[in-house]
Amino acid sequence: MKKMFCLLFVVCSVSLAAQTGIYQEGSVVKMHMGDCVTAHHGFMVAFGGPTGAPTGETCPEYTLLSNKVVYVIVGRNSNQLIPLAESIDFRMHNDELLVRVDDSKREARFSIKEMIVRSEWDRMQRHIEEMASAAESRTSVGTMNEQ
Repeated sequence: MKKMFCLLFVVCSVSLAAQTGIYQEGSVVKMHMGDCVTAHHGFMVAFGGPTGAPTGETCPEYTLLSNKVVYVIVGRNSNQLIPLAESIDFRMHNDELLVRVDDSKREARFSIKEMIVRSEWDRMQRHIEEMASAAESRTSVGTMNEQ
């Protein structure tokens, strides 16, 4: 009976934490303006169809680093701005990322465009840096040979 009560308590605690949305901490490392995407729900999403359509307006797109996951998030309009290199609190809610910057009273809602495991993202960034430094060294060697 005691084991059953403990198991029930753990299940209820996890369920309550998921509903209230425990905040995680992350930092924004990259931002650019891209097409706004309106989210479509229902039949097409269930079968892997396109998740949105461009609206013609530009919206901010951020790369948000957390301890375990890297998120690429898109604002709903051009006014949703987050400072770069700022520590922010965020939580997941109904397929959206809710962001709270230090002084704000309200959360800003962002659509999740992409998610990747942090270790994989770090590996890809190292590869990009290695390729850039290799290209730079080839360019500098080529200019030295011309002189």
